[in-house]
Amino acid sequence: MTEVTTLGMPAVKEVRVPTRIGQRYFVRTFGCQMNEHDSERIAGLLQADGMVPTDSAETADLIVLNTCTIRENADTKLYGYLGSLKRAKMDNPDLRIAVGGCSAQKERDLIQERAAWVDVVFGTHNVHRVVELLDHAQEWGPITEIWEEAAPITDIPSGLAVQRETAHSGWVTITVGCNNSCTFCIVPIVRGPEISRRPGDIIREVEGLARDGVIEITLLGQNVNSYGRDLDLNGRKPLFSDLLRRVGEIEGIQRIRYTSPHPKDFKEDVARAMAETPAVCEQIHFPLQSGSDRILSAMHRGYTAERFLGRLDMMREIVPDLAASTDVIVGFPGETDEDFQATLDVMAAARFDNAYMFQFSPRPGTPAAEMGDHVPPEVVTERFDRLVELQNAITFERNLEQVGKTVEVMVEGPSKRDAAIATTRTRGNRIVHVAGDWPAGTLLTVEVTRAAPHYLEGVLPS
Repeated sequence: MTEVTTLGMPAVKEVRVPTRIGQRYFVRTFGCQMNEHDSERIAGLLQADGMVPTDSAETADLIVLNTCTIRENADTKLYGYLGSLKRAKMDNPDLRIAVGGCSAQKERDLIQERAAWVDVVFGTHNVHRVVELLDHAQEWGPITEIWEEAAPITDIPSGLAVQRETAHSGWVTITVGCNNSCTFCIVPIVRGPEISRRPGDIIREVEGLARDGVIEITLLGQNVNSYGRDLDLNGRKPLFSDLLRRVGEIEGIQRIRYTSPHPKDFKEDVARAMAETPAVCEQIHFPLQSGSDRILSAMHRGYTAERFLGRLDMMREIVPDLAASTDVIVGFPGETDEDFQATLDVMAAARFDNAYMFQFSPRPGTPAAEMGDHVPPEVVTERFDRLVELQNAITFERNLEQVGKTVEVMVEGPSKRDAAIATTRTRGNRIVHVAGDWPAGTLLTVEVTRAAPHYLEGVLPS
């Protein structure tokens, strides 16, 4: 039984006989956690249609590229990879190639123009239709015209088959789209306005994951703090803090994470829910982007550096041992030496455990791409290197503070460098290497014995 959603119409149930029994599929993901979760849903739908996974594009009957368009290098990687598939398609005309995700949403015509050997292009809201689109392409030829722009998306398909990469953890989407207007970001353009899933649908999905043995979940949204603003539940709008508490009550779920919050919308009630819900991890990803109030204003971020640090301090006061990470963009148009120094100052004051740092990459269609006064590349590189040096030093110092502590870790699997060493992760999202061999998903208590710049080492208490 397969759920079929027709745009503008309610979902209906129909019986569908699998058509690709035994065929092999390969999915390559470019991008964020939302893309990764979409890829799991795509894999689940393909397996429900009778296909089996393969870990090599060379042995696949279907190749699906789930794309990202946040940064320029993601587009470059996509077109480079598509170019490499041209020969494979020529050698095997029966090979099917599908491109989905954000780049497909934004550049569907360009993809067909530059890579005419692609069979299916589908947007971010058409993930649930991937099998239907493949059927259409097989019958009628390459397809790009079935597109969600024909009607606005008003709901998030629930109950889709998912093929998770790990048995013990899973992604759960709570919102799609974004209502913010950050001038550097393409997400609102490619994913549309924010839509929240109803709490009951989310709870039922998490309960199903728990029954399947999942013990760690990550709640996903472009801005989880605005969850529920578009819903009306008997005259009341659900809050993200309420959702955290309800998910934390589900038996079997031992770790809850979420990403990403927005600093302008973060309220004390969420910090209280984190502190008072044992399953919610003491970890936050809190995107700064810049420490300069002038640049933050040009970015349309909706907060000042002082307000950002105040909310980070509030969280750390309420949530003991909170680990925090962030995003920072270097070289935004018009960034001066003074603006960059302000970013260094805020980073030094915030003392993040980790940071994802990027050089500004203009995305066509965003306001920032049209701004003048671009920072010379050599200046951006020099500033970026200074920021990385500062954060690396802070990360190492924060890791050194963990030595001697006893912490709970979850096993992710054997280390890639040494099978006799297990790679584990703390509730604060720090990597800890521990000698031994345990199944993925095993919870251990370890004593941290050594800190390295980007990981910890630990042993089981004697």
